[in-house]
Amino acid sequence: MSKKSSGYAVRSLIALAVASAFPLHAAMAAEAEAAATGQPAADAPDTATKGQLETVIVTAQRRAENIKDVPMSIATLKGDKLDVLTSAGADIRFLAGRSPSVNVESDYGRTFPRFYIRGLGNIDFDLNASQPVGLVMDDVVMENSMLKGFPVFDVDQIEVLRGPQGTLFGRNSPAGVIKLDSAKPVFKTEGYVNLGYGKDGMKSAEGAYNLPVSDTVALRFSGQTQRRDNFVHNPLPTGTQDFEGYKDSAARLQLLVKPNRDMSALLNFHVRDLDGTGTLFRANIIKPGTNELVDNFDYNSYPSDGLNTQHLKTKGGSARLRWDLPGVTLHSITGFEALELYSGADVDGGYGGGTHLPSGPVKPIPFSLETADFIPHHKQLTQEFRAESNTKDALQWIAGVFYFKEHVQIDSIGFDTFANHAQYPGYTTQSQDANSWAAFGTLNYAVSDKLKLRGGVRYTNDKKDFVATRVEPGSIGPQTIHNSTNNVSWDLSGTYTLDKDTNLFSRIATGYRAPSIQGRLYGPTDVPSMADSEKAVSIEAGIKQDLFDRRARLSASVYDYRVKNKQLTAGSGSINMNRQINADKAVGHGVELEFQANLADGLSASLGSSYNFTEIQDPNLYVKVCGSPCTVTNAAGPFAGTAWINGNPLPRAPKWQHNFTLKYSKPVGDGELYAFTDWTYRTTYNDFLYAAKEYAVKPLTQGGLRVGYKWDRYEVALYGRNITNQVEAQAAIDINNLTGIVNEPRTYGMMFKATF
Repeated sequence: MSKKSSGYAVRSLIALAVASAFPLHAAMAAEAEAAATGQPAADAPDTATKGQLETVIVTAQRRAENIKDVPMSIATLKGDKLDVLTSAGADIRFLAGRSPSVNVESDYGRTFPRFYIRGLGNIDFDLNASQPVGLVMDDVVMENSMLKGFPVFDVDQIEVLRGPQGTLFGRNSPAGVIKLDSAKPVFKTEGYVNLGYGKDGMKSAEGAYNLPVSDTVALRFSGQTQRRDNFVHNPLPTGTQDFEGYKDSAARLQLLVKPNRDMSALLNFHVRDLDGTGTLFRANIIKPGTNELVDNFDYNSYPSDGLNTQHLKTKGGSARLRWDLPGVTLHSITGFEALELYSGADVDGGYGGGTHLPSGPVKPIPFSLETADFIPHHKQLTQEFRAESNTKDALQWIAGVFYFKEHVQIDSIGFDTFANHAQYPGYTTQSQDANSWAAFGTLNYAVSDKLKLRGGVRYTNDKKDFVATRVEPGSIGPQTIHNSTNNVSWDLSGTYTLDKDTNLFSRIATGYRAPSIQGRLYGPTDVPSMADSEKAVSIEAGIKQDLFDRRARLSASVYDYRVKNKQLTAGSGSINMNRQINADKAVGHGVELEFQANLADGLSASLGSSYNFTEIQDPNLYVKVCGSPCTVTNAAGPFAGTAWINGNPLPRAPKWQHNFTLKYSKPVGDGELYAFTDWTYRTTYNDFLYAAKEYAVKPLTQGGLRVGYKWDRYEVALYGRNITNQVEAQAAIDINNLTGIVNEPRTYGMMFKATF
């Protein structure tokens, strides 16, 4: 057998072995089109000919590299696909299921997104919650959950880095990182305007204007505003009457100063202003003993006695400085973020309670519960200094230091409409000061033209000072927790070039998340709870391959991880509180596939699939279960109202996720007619740490369609999201009654875009 034939046989066997891990219904996910971030386009030329896929450039390793050369499981999203998926005013939750092993959900509506990668996430609804998935926007970590929902507009590329990122990013990212890079200023006049109108009075306007001020200075202003009318109504005379409308506006101003080839400064200032309503917690919508919605469920009706409103303002800025010196490039990244929030909702999701019972068809609820949370004070400061080699030597390196400081104050109130909510019978406050610093470094070494090795290490020191006080009724506290931890995380990886089209990779990496603290002191015996730091170790291996003369691309990986002292969030039965706990460990393994292809002139497709098995392993761990009647399927715990959870999967972690896109375009007249459809599917998952029939979320399939026409510099299109109108309870509140949170129903509209 020739050497060429042998290489082909090896590639075929590897691809077959990975693919055989899936049943026939599995699909492979899209590697989105990509481009260089932070560098001019000329620095990463694309030599693709007609019909070939573009070269995908990522900065997952803090350098601009071909995605095929990066030894980790990584996906990107940009361009037309990103534009389509954000139609109809979608917030960042549109990422759910768009990349293998990724889920996103929220109990706060358009704010407070919770990210999951490979099943690792955090269901905590408290505003001091931390997450094991880091979100990095324009090279600045967004630590507070209210910062993570910043609208996605004028974005050049989104990167999904799966697995621990404990060396170069490091800040609480043992599950992975979602990395967003805005379009940067360039030295030419350009821009776009995108206008939309849709169902329920949806109006949107997005645009960007890039202006070269001089040969060395360029400005880029971009913004977005989205408005939707209320379309859910309260048939009862008490409480908020109309829901699900919002006004959400955000803007970004960037200034690029490049006095010479060797130095550049990129300044970024961004703001957001959101007014709307929070998530609707709908009482008595789940059939007892099943995970089905009740018969004749009406999305547009919400009988409630409570108040629901949400206001969020954020602002931030960054300064990214770069010096290219002989043999070394220096970076300084300074970031500042601040926010103010008020969010209140009727958590019981119904009307009345206790002796105040409704009449007519409205079902009763055991007791009334309304809550509101404030963040009156928040600020975050980050600073990174980094140096990296810029030679063509076989040995390359990166070294740096990182500093993080955050102050947050959270005020929480719980009240009852029928007990005069104006008096706020439950009022608590908590504050936290977090300080962290880290030193890190990586080495890349080209052993040969075919084999490249990478290794990195990071030392992190975290300190938290937490204070919780119950103001009324009756004063409790202040109760304080002072915590200090440190950690060394590391990774080792390698890439082997089988031939010019095929790379094999493997990686072992560790990750770390600092301790989490909560302290809503609603009851006289409540005390703050803290979960100790968690540490993850992950092993993965895979293949990245260009096929059919670069007209198709395949990426496949298998992984296995273990998280020691896994931080979990346990409910408190019938009380609206979370408690932080640690499981001895959580384990997971799975397979991820991504495939993209230009099938013919004007026809392209992408497929994606992931299988994620997760399991909590702690024979001594039990939690409180639902406060209202539900059908718990776990063994009863040692105390009434508890259940053992050893062997359960991690919450809100579906085993299977698939996605599919298909685009067809055809020249018509002086332009192009196109149709783009996208679909996602996920299997069931548990809402909570324990298992119950009512809180095992049903599988969900959702699809979208956009049909449009492009000519010259213009585009018009019609779109639909969730076109089959699949509505299911995708989350729940278990403290009171069978309360569910449902996904967005079908929507549709039209858009017009002009570029210049």
